[in-house]
Amino acid sequence: MSVENIDSVLNEERLFEPAAIFKADARISSADTLATMRHHANEDYTGFWAEQARSEISWHQPFSTVLDKSHAPHYQWFSDGLMNVSYNCLDRHLETKGNHTAIVFEGEQGDIRTLTYHQLYADVCAFANALKAQGITKGDRIVIYMPMIPEAVIAMQACARIGAIHSVVFGGFSAESLKDRIEDAGARMLITADGGHRGGKIVELKAAADKALASGCATIEKVIVYQRTGHAIEFKEGRDLWWHDAIDCMDSICMPEWVEAEHPLFLLYTSGSTGKPKGIQHSSAGYLLGTITSMKWVFDIRDSDTFWCTADVGWVTGHSYVAYGPLAVGATILIYEGAPTVPNAGRFWDICQRHKVTIFYTAPTAIRALMKLGDEIPAQYDLSSLRLLGSVGEPINPEAWIWYHKTIGQERCPIVDTWWQTETGCIMIAPIPGAVATKPGSCTLPLPGIIADVVDENGNSINEPNKGGYLVIKKPWPSMLRTVWGDDERYIKTYWPKFGGKYYLAGDSARRDKDGYFWIMGRIDDVLNVSGHRLGTMEVESALVAHPRVAEAAVVGRPDEIKGEAIFAYVVLKGTRPAGGVDEVLTKELRAWVAEQIGPIAKPDDIRYSDNLPKTRSGKIMRRLLRTIAKGEEITQDTSTLENEAILLQLQGKV
Repeated sequence: MSVENIDSVLNEERLFEPAAIFKADARISSADTLATMRHHANEDYTGFWAEQARSEISWHQPFSTVLDKSHAPHYQWFSDGLMNVSYNCLDRHLETKGNHTAIVFEGEQGDIRTLTYHQLYADVCAFANALKAQGITKGDRIVIYMPMIPEAVIAMQACARIGAIHSVVFGGFSAESLKDRIEDAGARMLITADGGHRGGKIVELKAAADKALASGCATIEKVIVYQRTGHAIEFKEGRDLWWHDAIDCMDSICMPEWVEAEHPLFLLYTSGSTGKPKGIQHSSAGYLLGTITSMKWVFDIRDSDTFWCTADVGWVTGHSYVAYGPLAVGATILIYEGAPTVPNAGRFWDICQRHKVTIFYTAPTAIRALMKLGDEIPAQYDLSSLRLLGSVGEPINPEAWIWYHKTIGQERCPIVDTWWQTETGCIMIAPIPGAVATKPGSCTLPLPGIIADVVDENGNSINEPNKGGYLVIKKPWPSMLRTVWGDDERYIKTYWPKFGGKYYLAGDSARRDKDGYFWIMGRIDDVLNVSGHRLGTMEVESALVAHPRVAEAAVVGRPDEIKGEAIFAYVVLKGTRPAGGVDEVLTKELRAWVAEQIGPIAKPDDIRYSDNLPKTRSGKIMRRLLRTIAKGEEITQDTSTLENEAILLQLQGKV
């Protein structure tokens, strides 16, 4: 799809300089220091990344080749080096940080566990030995289908330790989705649990796994089951094995398998436009390097921090900023199993207070949902331990940013609004909190060593401020995806289809303002074409949420004979939903509000009110469902990953 002439309608001028108290202790504390890093990366690109790799990764065999472009766009980094990701996350910390807390876990029902680095190392080694005892070797694929508990991280680290390739499937996915991923990966083993706790209910993981395996998955030889809930489940003799039995009598020492830098660490499946999931393949060394540098640069991580990324390990954020990045830098992470509003809407803030969380990283949808509940709830908790806030998953609209800044950060915590993707492996564009002034709604500037640009249809840089175009990455970077598992052609067609294959195509439209700051305008496929004007959905949504009565909004297009596309808005109010989802007076007011904010061309043609939007448990809005509903079509897509499927009836105007 062409992105020429995308009109930017969002005008945000507020600027927040880094606080002096934060700058004083920051790893990167000045614009000059950051400029020096950028200059080094621009002048000696491979030298810059080689220097980072040598200083941040513990190598068993040092590399001599930095970047191999001979099979572009299948780039390779540090290819003749040998290392192990689990060793870098655990072993190298034991002498200096063995008694330092690695994981603080809280279950939805209130159970709490802590693991030091020594304890986590022993648990990972024991499970790695259990995997080897079941015949798992380097290169074998293992699918992990677990609740958000420490054992999910232990399983991932154990796979990495022996060179097995893991593919984590989000615990909210259906049996059919699990089956598709197992079969595509050709997995030999499935690691799951009897169930997990979510929203006051038991998530029936083992039952879903059994259903998936009953309909195919011929490559699966063994199923290891962790006993989390203790409820009755089916057990297949000869195939199924309890976790506690598997590790019984296993040695708590397991020497790491030294693997090539390019050895696949994991596959992570992301939905494709064809409906067939894409197995994004990530390397070992390059991926780990990206998570380490971004932990240090973006999160300013230090030993005294308790870092809470709320993402499930079933998503890439949970891989990079729960299972790998924080452990590789020796940090303390917090893992929470359950829903953010159980037993009440203050659960997140209660956890922050009790565990003295210092860095909190969550999705804009979660922020808006908590904002909708009012300021009085977080006001009941002591959030003074927080020193840095983060946002991930989609652009955060300015009003939610301001609420996050004032109500949660109490106007003293920098906010790092991060842009990246499953495919990029780690954060690509984000503020360096001690050196970059922030603007509500902007992910600001690319990190050192990330050469991002906004280009037109011909691949030329767009230098005119606020003119939209394609977001591209112009040079390969260490943590980038290596291919689509088993489908190199799809990899090339999806990510390198334009500009002669020179640039990575992110699939997002973006603009840069007069200061060079990046603003994500939405997916290229989500650009609205209204009467010849091309508008980014994110900007219309931001205008709606700026209204004092609106908590959240999602905008899609529907076909229109006159305009080409009409703007269809789904709105969640801060108060109660109007009866029947209709309020003509408020609708008129909101349309006038948007016209005043960004111009008459952006006025929504339809506004439908609901109590919530269709979201996955990770907080992602399922926009394809919204487009289907706006067109008046029947929903035929898989809706099993939704947090609340019942919301679809409201969105369709049936209740």
